[in-house]
Amino acid sequence: MITKTLRRQVSPRKSQLLLSVLVTALLAGCANWEGLSPQGKVLDANTLGASKSLSGARVDASVWPQQNWWTALGDAQLSSLIDEALKNNPTLEVADARTRVALAQAGQADAARMPRVDAAAAYSGIRIPGTVLPAPFGDGYAALKMVSLKFSYDFDLWGGQRAAWEAAVGQSRATEIDGQQARITLSGNLARTYAQLGYAWQLQDIAKADLQRAQDQLKLVQQRVDAGIDSQVQLKQAQSALPAARQQLESTQQQIDDSQLALAALLGAGPDRGQQLARPQVLQPSALALPSVLPAELVGRRADIVAAKWRVESASKEIKTAQTKFYPDFNLTAAIGLASLGLGNLAEWDSRYGQLGPALTLPIFDGGRLRANLSAKDAQYDLAVAQYNQSLVNAMHEVAAQISALRSLARQVTQQKEAIQTAQQAYELSMQRYHGGLGNYLDVLSIQQQLLNAQMRLAGLNAQQLDASVLLVQALGGGYRPADDTPTLATASAPAQAQ
Repeated sequence: MITKTLRRQVSPRKSQLLLSVLVTALLAGCANWEGLSPQGKVLDANTLGASKSLSGARVDASVWPQQNWWTALGDAQLSSLIDEALKNNPTLEVADARTRVALAQAGQADAARMPRVDAAAAYSGIRIPGTVLPAPFGDGYAALKMVSLKFSYDFDLWGGQRAAWEAAVGQSRATEIDGQQARITLSGNLARTYAQLGYAWQLQDIAKADLQRAQDQLKLVQQRVDAGIDSQVQLKQAQSALPAARQQLESTQQQIDDSQLALAALLGAGPDRGQQLARPQVLQPSALALPSVLPAELVGRRADIVAAKWRVESASKEIKTAQTKFYPDFNLTAAIGLASLGLGNLAEWDSRYGQLGPALTLPIFDGGRLRANLSAKDAQYDLAVAQYNQSLVNAMHEVAAQISALRSLARQVTQQKEAIQTAQQAYELSMQRYHGGLGNYLDVLSIQQQLLNAQMRLAGLNAQQLDASVLLVQALGGGYRPADDTPTLATASAPAQAQ
């Protein structure tokens, strides 16, 4: 009686009103992300002032390094070694494996957006004791046979699954570009180590020449002692110069061995591989100029910056995915199949069964889990932006540092060549005076040491020039070319937040 009275009192219109009020109340009490938003701001490369630091550098619109930039150094052995390293170095195998993992994860995220259909067959048998149930159920064996198809689909009403897939794609692209950066770093390190090997050989030439000078001086002093012109003091001084010259020669051999071992490791080969290398040619630093569009295009020419940009883009998609967790979720499951106790009638029409299970869920109270998750995604976005900005700042400073180094080294090389010329003339003059009995042997030794030091300094400056030239190539991107789908600074920005 009471139920009938309530039905008469609650009309369909009032029922709809009550339902609307209930839904509104539930939505009002739902979890929300009010007050949460990322704070990271992407730097504009053109705002990083570098005009004074780069002023005076030669500018050319077409000087971005080529992918095989090392061929400009003119050493066929170096080109062959870099090709070998790019095929065999284990570091690149690690980078490639990480890329495959990231691509597989992106594939998993994409597959999660698709419907799922599973087939199943089941057999379940049981013997029920007569002490539990009387006949005909007790003291008998029964088995249930089932075959079924199950369908499930989670409707992506708010785009969260798509955003999760896009985030995984962004991470995979960043990881792939990391692999390309590893190749650029490897080629640069191999070229620099190869140049160090050439430098060690030059030092050995200088040490051999110094040893020859010491031996020639000893012969001259011995002649003068035999003639009664010099004493045993000068002879001992000349003899003591030989061990020092031999020690210097041995030191250069150690530098050659160390460079050969380092090259073998970069090639991904055993230590003996380095001993098979021919002496490098004398490499000359490339006559590099700065691109006229620097720094505007530097953000697209450096693999590390492009990878950082993809991580910013990925982090923004992660935020969107976290936001959709606050919304209602709708999924559908359905199953059809056949079930029977007897195997013979399993295929009969009457054995069929079906199941339909639509479900709608809405978070009301979760103890702050969703807000904490979104807050973490905001922080990860800010971290990705900060890392991108740091990569950009580092890139500009690396370019400026190598340009400054090359300028200074060019001036130092010119001055050092003049110093060697003067030292060589002074040494020849001191030897002439000593041979003619007008000079002091200590003066000869002093000037000889000055000549040796000047020659070694020039060789070192030449090696530094080549090293700075290679580092500038790397600072300008090492020949990297970005893909057409690289996100722009406009898209790699803070995602929109709900009001």
